[in-house]
Amino acid sequence: MTAPKTQKLFIKNMVCHRCIMAVEEELQKLDLKPVSVVLGEAVIASDIDPATREVLNKNLQAIGFELIDDKKSRLVEQIKTEIINYVHYDKEVEEYVNFSDHLSRELHHEYSYLSNLFSSVVGTTIEKYIILQRIERVKELLVYDELTLSEIAWKTGYSSVQHLSNQFKKIIGMSPSAYKKMQIHNRKTLDKVVND
Repeated sequence: MTAPKTQKLFIKNMVCHRCIMAVEEELQKLDLKPVSVVLGEAVIASDIDPATREVLNKNLQAIGFELIDDKKSRLVEQIKTEIINYVHYDKEVEEYVNFSDHLSRELHHEYSYLSNLFSSVVGTTIEKYIILQRIERVKELLVYDELTLSEIAWKTGYSSVQHLSNQFKKIIGMSPSAYKKMQIHNRKTLDKVVND
């Protein structure tokens, strides 16, 4: 007995668990029977004809997503997804493994290729993107007001409170404590972190 045929769709701007639910809902509306939906991709139970694909893409665009067709764009989205999972959802990366080595292993490409591709498409380096995502995570944790600055530094991978504070001030223009005291917090959605 042969396994049922499935098709993988790559989807841009999926950055959170609500995104997964929204994409799942759009697939179900078109009776595309999602087998699995994770950040950046969905697997459906059958092939999708061009007309239905076009309708799906329009529906996804209406809620901030987009189907990705070319390989380089898919790879860039996979890099972003790996970083978002690592920074925001505490995805485990083996201790003593550089993130660059982890990325190469997960995406089956040399890091130099991934780095050059990412920079050319996104307009910033992978390292800078990781820093920007970490700062967004710090902002989120500051607003929640459940952890000390020392705990936030540890949770977000900073070697010290001083390192976190220096980087935060360099990027945001104020200290973490000043940001925490603000009435209105200028947080960005994860898919807009690089787009200032």
